Amino acid sequence: MVQPVVDGKLPVPRGKSGCPINMTVELLGDRWSLIVLRDIMFGGFTHFRELLAGSMEGIASNILAARLTKLVGAGLLTRDDDPSHRQKVEYHLTEAAIQLVPVLAQLGAWGARWLDTTPELTVRAELLADGGPPLWGRFMAELRTIHLDRAPAPTDGVLAELTAAYEAAVRRE
Repeated sequence: MVQPVVDGKLPVPRGKSGCPINMTVELLGDRWSLIVLRDIMFGGFTHFRELLAGSMEGIASNILAARLTKLVGAGLLTRDDDPSHRQKVEYHLTEAAIQLVPVLAQLGAWGARWLDTTPELTVRAELLADGGPPLWGRFMAELRTIHLDRAPAPTDGVLAELTAAYEAAVRRE
């Protein structure tokens, strides 16, 4: 169950020091949390099976279940009944998770600059870095429409542009 945001803060216990960097790392710094958020944000996956099958890193089902529970409990995801199927649930980003777009964009830009990454997986990071805050703002607005308003993704939005660039890079490789 999602705990309510109180005084604009997520329902996360204070870390050892209360330092904002430490607390963020305690929440997001494990091997899988940012990958799960990435796959929901950029992959459009909202169901458990999609996240499990769509993970290029090969997340185990028990780890995925634990991370989803953690992220829901921390207020970064919501867990909602899927209206199309009684036994399915959907996971959606909250505003707090959507506001991680600049962080993920910076992580991707840093990795593209300093690590030996593959071209098809680097292209989205490069586009986000090149687009900077204006593109991030458009992407966050789009994610709000998709995840908070539950509207379909626009066919001509940022996510479609990032996906097209990825698919073009895959075809070149």
